Amino acid sequence: MAERVAFVGLGVMGFPMAGWLAEAGHSVTVYNRTRAKAEDWAERYAGSVAGSLAEAAAAADIVLTCVGDDPDVREIVLAADGLIQAMRPGAVFVDHTTASADLAREIAAAGQARGVACLDAPVSGGQAGAENGTLTVMVGGEQDAFDRAEPVIDAYSKSVRLLGPAGSGQLTKMVNQIAIAGVVQGLAEALNFAVRAGLDPAAVIDTISKGAAQSWQMENRWETMVADEFEFGFAVEWMRKDLRICLQEARGNGAELPVAALVDQFYADVEGMGGSRWDTSSLIARLNRHDRA
Repeated sequence: MAERVAFVGLGVMGFPMAGWLAEAGHSVTVYNRTRAKAEDWAERYAGSVAGSLAEAAAAADIVLTCVGDDPDVREIVLAADGLIQAMRPGAVFVDHTTASADLAREIAAAGQARGVACLDAPVSGGQAGAENGTLTVMVGGEQDAFDRAEPVIDAYSKSVRLLGPAGSGQLTKMVNQIAIAGVVQGLAEALNFAVRAGLDPAAVIDTISKGAAQSWQMENRWETMVADEFEFGFAVEWMRKDLRICLQEARGNGAELPVAALVDQFYADVEGMGGSRWDTSSLIARLNRHDRA
């Protein structure tokens, strides 16, 4: 069933995600802080551009956001002129930003006071997943709101699952990022070792990817890692933001994240090399730099 939806935040993820909504036949209104990007979107897809957050939200059945960090979400969602205040009772709010679980719970409480159901729904799959409509979406919130939003989210996802009450989506995304951090560092060390040992990386990967060492990172990143190519994918600065959220949450719940904390520092080294916008697989660059010295 076609819905009236508003999409706020047309970055490298939000732009194609909103496009998939339009192609699925939904009535889409977009809003972006830089209006030119919203107008560019409207030239490519069937939809309209809102002049303000309130205008975007006022007539929407479902409002979706995908922005940068907690302060960005707080500004557009919880401010006096933000989305929650502009949304009509009975509408559903979906935040695809990777943010803190505490903020997700705060938004859910604010929405409940206004009669607006709220879902925290961070995504995994990166820019390629958004462009191909194959994102994995981890959702926190109430079942009724999820049932209404899921058919809309399906437009740009391959997997959507409700994990529990408000905050559960964000917590699951933290689990995802913790797991990825260790895998990417392990792969970086393995490939650097293979090259230093004089092995053929292609032959090694073809062999070990058939066994227990196999991972998405290995399948999709080993070639570019060996080639020292990182100008694509999920940026280091965003991974560091995600790991910061993970480490903050762990301090509250008592979990120990020694590997994630160490990898965060390795990413700081990569940023020091000028790699803030490099793909997260650039962890190998800090190992390779000694070979180039």
